[in-house]
Amino acid sequence: MSAYIKKIGYTVDAVPFVPISGWHGDNMLEGSPKMPWFKGWKVTKDKKEYSGMTIMDALDNIDPPKRPSDKPLRLPLQDVYKIGGVFTVSRCCNVVIV
Repeated sequence: MSAYIKKIGYTVDAVPFVPISGWHGDNMLEGSPKMPWFKGWKVTKDKKEYSGMTIMDALDNIDPPKRPSDKPLRLPLQDVYKIGGVFTVSRCCNVVIV
């Protein structure tokens, strides 16, 4: 997994690896006793260290993307039309508010 993360352009030291089980909820909200080999994750971002045991801890440490507040607001809009239970048509467009 580390090789793939590196190949697509991420720094491996900044990506937390968390073994989870969505079926049983292991390491989702709290650490699982079923994975005693997992001692937690630790990452380094911007010379700061973050650590945790769960996927929720990892999600809490994601930096939000920087928004271009000096540009016009762009909102994606989508309409969905269901025609007689036969098929669904989706329409999507971008609206720019200046």
